[in-house]
Amino acid sequence: MACASTGGIGPRPGDNDHMCDSSAHYAVLTAPAALGHIEARHPALRGAKSPMQTIRINTDASDGPDGIERTGPGSGRDLGLVLAGAATAVGGIGALLALTESGAPLRAPFTLFFLLVAPAVAIAAALDGLDPLSRALVSLSGAIVVDMLVAQGLLALHLWSVRGGIAAVTAVSALTLLLVLVRRRGGRTARRQGS
Repeated sequence: MACASTGGIGPRPGDNDHMCDSSAHYAVLTAPAALGHIEARHPALRGAKSPMQTIRINTDASDGPDGIERTGPGSGRDLGLVLAGAATAVGGIGALLALTESGAPLRAPFTLFFLLVAPAVAIAAALDGLDPLSRALVSLSGAIVVDMLVAQGLLALHLWSVRGGIAAVTAVSALTLLLVLVRRRGGRTARRQGS
């Protein structure tokens, strides 16, 4: 018989004799008795992790998702913080130069920057659900609308002045940002109490 000639494991390839015992076909799947002592000493039986459970994928923070190597760990996040700080400084200097009515040559561009960025940041903070490009466009458009409404209101009330305009835009922007922060804090408190 073919099964007997192959050591009881099964028929040889090409044999047409399928008359062997079905348990002989599955004898390959049972472990040899010689490996029993290895299984008894396996670290997983004592709760240890197997090597595959401890392998971690190391992602280098200096490589960006586009494959471009960055200069240091976290440099992408740091750049955003540096730009935000620079924008705050330029806007603050613009507001200060406008409020003091300085004759500095950078007064006009810095003040214009403040008048666009202060309301835009406050509006962007309120627009969490939008993608970054839409958020930037909507907040910049909203900043222009806020500036025009402040100017129209002050002109209609015959109260127009540079200082008054800067103060009004600052107040509207600060109030909008404050309302956003209060809303977010209220949402967190409600979620904590609900769970």
